[in-house]
Amino acid sequence: MGDGKQTRNEEFQSFVVGRWPRLMRTAFLLTGEQHAAEDLVQSTLEQVYVAWRRVGGADDPEAYVRRVMINAHACRHRRRLREFLAPKDDSGLVREVADTGDRIAQADDRSALLKALAQLPARQREAVVLRYWEDLTETQAAEAMGCSVGTVKSNAAKGIAKLRAIPGLADMVTHGGRK
Repeated sequence: MGDGKQTRNEEFQSFVVGRWPRLMRTAFLLTGEQHAAEDLVQSTLEQVYVAWRRVGGADDPEAYVRRVMINAHACRHRRRLREFLAPKDDSGLVREVADTGDRIAQADDRSALLKALAQLPARQREAVVLRYWEDLTETQAAEAMGCSVGTVKSNAAKGIAKLRAIPGLADMVTHGGRK
């Protein structure tokens, strides 16, 4: 029995190490703040670890983890925690390191994009992040958000329309994501 637990722990550790950068990027885009993103990923992984026997055996453990993260973020948002993408004094913060191929890292003005994302309502931000930066299908995003495909389409379209309306971001949105 001890070997089974050790194997599960090793599987979980391998999963976390392999997915950490992507989980952090998603959490950062959802919360807009490095420390909040770290807290979100940590609390998500705590919940997942408890159920790892079931999660690790699932067809798509990453989809399960993503759903837990979206739910945890939505719960925090419902409690009306304020989120900041650009703290007034961010000189001491460690910056997120984008992995290669990250569309946000390719944007000319990343801080403008992050500020624009901060202006979106939570559900629109979730839909935009999952569809355009995580590159999920509408069905996968709907599963992660716990809503219908139509809701994902609507929220993503509204979010992208708001981003396009911001001067200087139209080119980034049009060329950086799907049309």
